[in-house]
Amino acid sequence: MSVNHFARSLRLKRLFRHGDERLMVVPLDHSVSDGPIAPRGGIDALVGQLVGNGVDAVVLHKGSLRHIETDRFTDMSLIIHLSASTMHAPDPDAKYLVTSVEESVRLGADAVSVHVNIGSEDERRQVVDLGAVAAVCDRWNVPLLAMMYPRGPRISDPRDPGLVVHTASLAADLGADIVKVVYTGTSDEMADVVAACPVPVIVAGGVRMDTEGQVLRFVNDAICGGAAGVAMGRNVFQAPDPGAMARKISRVVHGGDKAHAVPEPRREAVPSGAVQA
Repeated sequence: MSVNHFARSLRLKRLFRHGDERLMVVPLDHSVSDGPIAPRGGIDALVGQLVGNGVDAVVLHKGSLRHIETDRFTDMSLIIHLSASTMHAPDPDAKYLVTSVEESVRLGADAVSVHVNIGSEDERRQVVDLGAVAAVCDRWNVPLLAMMYPRGPRISDPRDPGLVVHTASLAADLGADIVKVVYTGTSDEMADVVAACPVPVIVAGGVRMDTEGQVLRFVNDAICGGAAGVAMGRNVFQAPDPGAMARKISRVVHGGDKAHAVPEPRREAVPSGAVQA
């Protein structure tokens, strides 16, 4: 095994720490796009609630690390998000790189992530950035998570299976190690996305759902569709008890529980509007 292969494999093993090729990620990068997500106890307290509750990795912007205790990451991996934009921009779908792979390595990241909105007015720049970041990740042997969304003026249905397949395969073709996509709506459609993508596919949690049962069924459906895991942000950090919510989701992802066992009538596979990052 080459040194380069060893380094990348080591970081991927830290991410997939359960050894089952499944991944439970909690994105906490929303504070840049939407505003503070932990105004009371601060980001350190929020991350602290996730430790020991089955979370494999969190996604954070670089500046947040100044306010988090380092021992939070002895049982959880760190993914530094390289992309940013705010909800107040003329085009919120235009994502820009605000840090680098090199700086992320210096800060101790196990992986980096990039956000690309396919179909946006700024698609060209974002695709170019994805390819460039992937090249640097190869140089530094850092795993790359590509967050891929059909989102823009030409996108009428962001959950269209053909679009989602295209976004996933695009990310893999340009060098991503893991792809995050929206849920297409059914397990069968999700299985087609997974089958067409040569790298692990995880599903975005989207907007906050109404009930815990709805969240767990959503996760279960994604896993039944062959997804390697989920990236659940709002449905974790906006929950009354983020740690408890994370633990329940992780049990579904890693096979210790079944969401369909929750005694609540099933309504729709995907809540209306559940397509946000």
